[in-house]
Parts: sequence; C-alpha cells; structure tokens
Amino acid sequence: MQVQPIFISATGTDVGKTCTAVQLIDRLGRSGIRVGACKPIETGVGNVPADAARLLEAVQRYNPAFATFEAHDLCAYTFLLPAAPFCADKAATISLDKIFDKIRQLQSHCDLLIIEGAGGLMVPILSDYMMIDLARDIGGHILLVVSSELGGINATLLSLEMLKSRQLPFDWCVNLYRNRESFDRVSRPYYDAAFPDEWWTLQEGLDTFLKHFLNRSPLGIR
Repeated sequence: MQVQPIFISATGTDVGKTCTAVQLIDRLGRSGIRVGACKPIETGVGNVPADAARLLEAVQRYNPAFATFEAHDLCAYTFLLPAAPFCADKAATISLDKIFDKIRQLQSHCDLLIIEGAGGLMVPILSDYMMIDLARDIGGHILLVVSSELGGINATLLSLEMLKSRQLPFDWCVNLYRNRESFDRVSRPYYDAAFPDEWWTLQEGLDTFLKHFLNRSPLGIR
C-alpha cells in the first residue's frame, strides 16, 4: 500500500539531508515497512552519485526489490558541476515529466519512498521551478533539516516562512553537527521561545516524528 512520501530538504547544502534519509530508511526498514529512496537530481557527480549510493546501500538492507538497482537508478538526472540543478544542467535537458516518472517507478517498488532534494527549498530546477515546487507536486510530507551552526536562525526562519506561506505539510528538526557545543547558547533559546512545541533535534526526535507520521498513514506501525 503506497503512502505519502517523505521529502527531505534543508536550509542549505551539506546540512545533513543524506544522513537524515539514511536514518529514516534504517528505522522504517527495521519496523518492517518496504522502504525505498530517490535522489531525483544529484550534482557534483563523477562516476557514481555519492548521495544516491548511500541511500541505495541503506534501502538494499531491507527491501529486496531494490537488490539489482545501481546508484544511478535512484536519480532522474546527474550532473558533473556541483551547483544548483538549473546551473549544472548546461544543455537544458531537465524534463519534469522524467523526474515524475522516476519517482513513480521507484514508488512501485516500495510502500514508502524517501525523496532527498538538492540543497534547500528555493534551489532552482528550472528557471521558474524550485525544489519546493517539486515537493508540492509529488504530494510529499516535507522534513526540513536545519543547521545548528551560528547564523542558522535566519535561514531557518526564511525556510519556515516559505513552507507556511505555501501551506505545505512539514516538520523540522535541527541537526546538531556544526557549532554543537554553542548551540544551546546561541540558537536554542530562540527556538524554544518562538517554537516551543514544533522543533526537535535529529539526534533525539526522529523516532517520535516517525511514530506520529506513521500513525497518520494507512500503514500504521508494524
């Protein structure tokens, strides 16, 4: 039974989307759910898309339907230039239909598809089509991963404002990896005051998030 995919985005590049996706895959797989993964577009790719390879390795531990897949099979497009997809696609080859077809193909092999975006919500895929538009059009529940580094509050607020203005379903968490030692002093006080019941850390709240998400889905918890 197919349920709403989880679309992982972040407040920027190298914030922890792939790490988050792998942890979600492991938890879902251990609970008995046929989990799958997709990295629709990956840039900065030489021979093998590294993020997709990590996702595939995790999925193959739990879902035999992905046993014969290779990392490229999780992507609709890969590009050499490490840049936003619109900029990396020098030949203007990106077709949204191909992206949607790839997602539908991978969904046919699983009950719940984890989709990892590229960069942040407003990263352009086409000149007038952003990652947030893709998350909307595939009907995904967005999980926004926020950096714990100094200066992260501004990027967080901008991303939250965008999600709320478009009325998209989302949760958000802080990945404690940069400036972790100072986070409790420089960022947590504001998050606790402004969003006392909304946010959680990736390191402590992922299980609770999944429990609530799955309880709303037809799958339930197995």
